[in-house]
Amino acid sequence: MPFDPSMLFMIVILVLMFGMMWWQSKKAKKQQAKVNDFRESLQPGTEVATYSGLLGKIVEVDLEKEQAVIDSEGSRSRWRLAALTEPPIVPAYIHDDEVDEYGNRLEDKASDDEAQKPLDAEDASGDKTGEQTK
Repeated sequence: MPFDPSMLFMIVILVLMFGMMWWQSKKAKKQQAKVNDFRESLQPGTEVATYSGLLGKIVEVDLEKEQAVIDSEGSRSRWRLAALTEPPIVPAYIHDDEVDEYGNRLEDKASDDEAQKPLDAEDASGDKTGEQTK
């Protein structure tokens, strides 16, 4: 039986396809476990977001019914645990006027200079309290 290179190519392609399917399955299971751990660790006071965009804090959790009550700016609502996710991380915002052309933050020199000066305790008359008046 002669060696057929096209058969070897087919075997390699099949092995790669099964490898990719296995890797994706493993990745999906890991992500699902992370989501389940988050939902099981929900407690009152935990900040959450819903997939529809509502941000709030957990007030009450009922794991048997898979529901949670969220307080969002004084308004309470009941949500299924499947609709909850971790809140988005909001990066610190720095205005373009606060950085130089290289992206380094500009320091406010006036406030830095004042912050570095020692405080001299003066009373209302202008005399320093540490000195005696004659």
